[in-house]
Amino acid sequence: MTTVTLVQGDITRQSVDAVVNAANSSLLGGGGVDGAIHRRGGPAILAECRALRASRYGRGLPTGQAVATTAGDLDARWVIHTVGPVFSPTEDRSALLVSCYRESLRVADGLGARTVAFPAVSTGVYRWPMDDAARIAVQTVRETETAVEEVRFVLFDERAFEAFAGQVHGHGN
Repeated sequence: MTTVTLVQGDITRQSVDAVVNAANSSLLGGGGVDGAIHRRGGPAILAECRALRASRYGRGLPTGQAVATTAGDLDARWVIHTVGPVFSPTEDRSALLVSCYRESLRVADGLGARTVAFPAVSTGVYRWPMDDAARIAVQTVRETETAVEEVRFVLFDERAFEAFAGQVHGHGN
């Protein structure tokens, strides 16, 4: 069974097999977690992302999908890039957010990764409400068949950590 752990801190400082990047569809870096991973991981990550764009993902990585690259200078073997949905108050896009976690775990299984660090996908500039994002993330990880032994949610601030802690420890809705 997969163990779910929580850490408040910087995802780029985690020592794991795979770090999940909340990427944008271009795969060419951006703000938030995406920018931090590219900055700390160095040019090798961007080089592989460019190669993916030149081959399989000419139009970019579709929302809800995941793909792996090297982790460059990070203390990890791989970065798994996934594109979260932008939150919409008028359209239920939660299935796409579920897909980000499920597809990232599927990619991790294909790589043989046993420890995976996830950020709170879609909660930054994509404005997904933190409590709902935490519920979807924890529930999806717990319900997905995977060989990953530890899923570590790495939350940047106390508000995110508390939202995820409420779900992991059963205080959520």
